[in-house]
Amino acid sequence: MPHDAQLIFADHVGRFYARQYAFPPMAGRLLGYLFVCDPPEQTIDELGEALLASRSAITGAVKLLESYKIARRTRVAGERVDRVSIDPASQQPQNFDSAIHVEHAALFRKGLALLADAPAERRAPLEEMVALAEFLSERLPALRDEWHAHRDELRRKSAHND
Repeated sequence: MPHDAQLIFADHVGRFYARQYAFPPMAGRLLGYLFVCDPPEQTIDELGEALLASRSAITGAVKLLESYKIARRTRVAGERVDRVSIDPASQQPQNFDSAIHVEHAALFRKGLALLADAPAERRAPLEEMVALAEFLSERLPALRDEWHAHRDELRRKSAHND
């Protein structure tokens, strides 16, 4: 059975993800709980019992988290149920993909083309969005590399302390 502190944490994560990313509250709660539950792999029924939610609510939340590659299902040989856990790949910097911002800039340039004869103040919001997207596409690869170096150093320190 989960501790109250785990459920409170799950609720806080659920509210944060609902507010910041428009996740359904159950998906955010599930994400929070998966980070702190023990064992770290749980069946749909165990998750439903812990979070006081229906099987369908948990299944829907799992599907959403899987689509974002945040959670994964695994099945142990001989078992007839899936176990849900945080996907280790989700802890890698997926939001550092500069190609998204290259595409974003190209999209906004098309909008600027539509406003070619518009006054500067009308064009300004799109020009700023193009500039932001170009900035991010240029900076993210270096930031990703910095993160990898920092993460590797943290892992070395952690392994040294164990």
